[in-house]
Amino acid sequence: MSKLKNKVAVITGGNSGIGFGIAQEFKNEGAKGVIVGRNQKTLDSSVALLGDNFIAINADVTNLDDLEMVFKETSEKFGKIDVIVANAGAGTVGTVATISEAEYDKTMDLNLKAVYFTVNKALPYMNDGGSIVLIGSNAAHRAYPNFTLYGAAKAAVIFFAKAFSSDLLGRKIRANVITPGTTDTPAFEKFVPLEQIEAIKKHFASEMPIGRIGQPSDIGKTAVFLASNESSFILGAEILVDGGMSYLAR
Repeated sequence: MSKLKNKVAVITGGNSGIGFGIAQEFKNEGAKGVIVGRNQKTLDSSVALLGDNFIAINADVTNLDDLEMVFKETSEKFGKIDVIVANAGAGTVGTVATISEAEYDKTMDLNLKAVYFTVNKALPYMNDGGSIVLIGSNAAHRAYPNFTLYGAAKAAVIFFAKAFSSDLLGRKIRANVITPGTTDTPAFEKFVPLEQIEAIKKHFASEMPIGRIGQPSDIGKTAVFLASNESSFILGAEILVDGGMSYLAR
């Protein structure tokens, strides 16, 4: 397969979950490049599975110096960058009555500020005509209990796809956003006791109009499309990959 043959990609949060699913699909379509994360163990295991055309860089996407280092090293290793996937992020549990200022700052730094500066720091190293893929969440469309701040941050990320595309028209760099729903990733382990995970997944699947939760490959295949020339007429768009939850769930 060669939809992304010889394209150079940087995938933040590419060492696990949705990010690794995207990296795997990119590899399958001929891309090369970098996965970025903070957990050296999962970086090592993930890049080993991706093979020789990928390297791993340990970096904190909320640190602007780290971001500068990521794109400089990628450029030195592979040349100009064709695709940026700003995937790193995490859900924050809490309501307007419970989230503290420190939690607010941490959540917005990771889910919004880091997205903005991932793109900002990447631009000097990107090829004109490149593609930016942002990762939203259907929590931006549905007010799930305890995801107040996370949903708000992701709503802003969805807007970024439009605004970045407008800002970068002169360079023909397209920005689009994928909005996943519940997806089968290690994130479950952060919120649910281990012995309850399978039951929770079955519960979510029963609520999904399509009858199952998402897989990282579902998001990965959509990211391939947005990164490839097949989507050259699509910019500033949001693609819902959420099993129908946003518009069809009751």
